[in-house]
Amino acid sequence: MTLAPLAQALAALRAATWVDLTHTFHDAIPHSPAFEPESRTVVSSIGQAADGSLTGFLSHEYRHVGQWGTHVDPPAHFVPGLRHQDEIPVEEMILPLVVLDITAQAGRDPDYVVSDADLADWESRNGRVPAGSFVALRTGWSARWPSQQLMLNADADGVCHFPGWSRSVLETLFEHRGVTACGHETTDTDPGLAVSRGDSSLERYVLGTDHYQIELLANLDQLPETGALIIATWPKALHGSGFPARVFAIHQKD
Repeated sequence: MTLAPLAQALAALRAATWVDLTHTFHDAIPHSPAFEPESRTVVSSIGQAADGSLTGFLSHEYRHVGQWGTHVDPPAHFVPGLRHQDEIPVEEMILPLVVLDITAQAGRDPDYVVSDADLADWESRNGRVPAGSFVALRTGWSARWPSQQLMLNADADGVCHFPGWSRSVLETLFEHRGVTACGHETTDTDPGLAVSRGDSSLERYVLGTDHYQIELLANLDQLPETGALIIATWPKALHGSGFPARVFAIHQKD
């Protein structure tokens, strides 16, 4: 068996543009108010012997919830009996990427949710959303990182105002277009108004279809609406309910 076609594919990928879609995480990043910040302890460190040579190694112990920073939510995060993060096959971790851009609408109205018309406009320019794709909702919200206050955008009554998905668009994507996964820049699938009243019905819907999602994506503004590939990876924790992910995209240079 020859590896020439794969080598050619790798060469083509290396000549393309690579975009990191992952926020760096630490203890002060934006996060759900329900979670405590990450804590990190030095377990061992690098020292210096009397002769000047280095000794030991640097090692940290991390403590954080699975839904920390840019992270994967597997179906089992909301629905018992569906797949955990270790049960999602690697074939679902590299997918064609669709970027739905509602940045302008969210700029005018922070409570905006993506509409059927927004999806129809995308398809009028690019054709039908391909089956097996990853659909990312671009809202411009990642530009507010790393401010917790700006990300949640709460008013004087503590009600959050940030954009999100809509049930009708999600139903179209998962039930009629056959997409594999979705993601967004905000802390939640549901818009801020819904989250503030304890409503996570859209996240429960997505995960209930036995598909995964990625939250707190970065740098979607550097990608075209179509034509890119997304690679989403995460640790293989047995029966894991979510974990920080490393996500990036590759697209042809202009």
